[in-house]
Amino acid sequence: MQSYTVQPAKGVRGEIRVPGDKSISHRSIMFGSIANGVTKVSGFLRGEDALATLEAFRAMGVQIDDDGETVTIVGKGLHGLEEPTDVLDCGNSGTSMRLLTGLLAGQSFFSVLSGDKYLRARPMKRVVGPLSRMGARIGGRAGGEKAPLAIQGSPLKGIEYDSPVSSAQVKSAIMLAGLYAEGETVVREPHLSRDHSERMLRAFGANVETFPGGVRVRGGAELTGRDIVVPGDISSAAFFMVAASIVPGADLIIKGVGINPTRTGIIDILKGMGANLELLNERDETGEPVADIRVRHAQLKAMAISGEVVPRAIDEFPAICVAAALAQGTTVVSGAEELRVKETDRIAAMADNLRRAGVTVVETPDGMEITGVSALKACAADSFGDHRIAMSMMVAGLVAQGETTISDVDCIATSFPGFRELLEGVVQR
Repeated sequence: MQSYTVQPAKGVRGEIRVPGDKSISHRSIMFGSIANGVTKVSGFLRGEDALATLEAFRAMGVQIDDDGETVTIVGKGLHGLEEPTDVLDCGNSGTSMRLLTGLLAGQSFFSVLSGDKYLRARPMKRVVGPLSRMGARIGGRAGGEKAPLAIQGSPLKGIEYDSPVSSAQVKSAIMLAGLYAEGETVVREPHLSRDHSERMLRAFGANVETFPGGVRVRGGAELTGRDIVVPGDISSAAFFMVAASIVPGADLIIKGVGINPTRTGIIDILKGMGANLELLNERDETGEPVADIRVRHAQLKAMAISGEVVPRAIDEFPAICVAAALAQGTTVVSGAEELRVKETDRIAAMADNLRRAGVTVVETPDGMEITGVSALKACAADSFGDHRIAMSMMVAGLVAQGETTISDVDCIATSFPGFRELLEGVVQR
């Protein structure tokens, strides 16, 4: 396992582009594969997670070509996938496993999903439960709670499901099963989670309707292939937004970032903390809003983070924790218990790392209290095998008093290959 040492920065300046949105990249492969005709995807994220999805569909007989610029998918229609001859390896990707579980539940064949040790420890009953109500036949360790998951495709029926958590993975898994189900499938959630599935499925021709608090899918509609432009991933941009906010003298522009309103919690939170952040050149690309983001250094202030903004920033909380560590006052995060079932327990992981850096952190069951400091101490940080923890602590190291070493940074490749080089390219020392 590779470690990485970060030196303090004197500035963060320049213009950059971050890789394509991970959520949209996953979905472009999935929806293109079950559509009729050809789908061409530009801006596809070639990280390990999205590539796991790509390889899973190749294993089910889908022709997918990648020339380095464009990914071309020759769709096989709703019922054209073939039974895989081996276990489908989802790697570290919860999106791959949960969405594939929904999609495979309505097929006419048997399949098995597995992944690395971290993914095999993550909860799957949250999708297995509602899918079973639809008629899915899914087995797994711990009564279907843990992967590997064995799925015997079967006829499905639509249900109405009130999800106890706001999770795009849960919602999307049920929606994908709904494409194959008899009748109508309705999913409601406490707060609106990211809506990439709704937007893209409509673009492919699915019968999808959104309403306040939920989404409705009618089964049987055939999908038609189309061109997809994947915008820059705001979750990847978040690390640079925080870096430019906390490093004195910083002035950074991040080009072509997706600003889907279900994903802009990071922008709202940073602005609420007093960040000097502006959106430039706002535009629309294949149904997704996009902008250039300019961030300059500012003294951040603590705030309370709760409610509907939490699911809109759920993947960005490790980076938000770093911003809170440098903010004046105590930032209180609540309603974020979902962070405990990510690639690792991100509440515990960030609390542990920030304490090593001299920050006072109090954990709560659904969040944490972070009391900001004027400067972080140099420390040995632990990624816990989580890409977002690793990148967040690399950003924290830019404002530490001395060298910060982060263990096990290989995991960054799951979502952001090239992160270290891109960060070093804008850091001034």
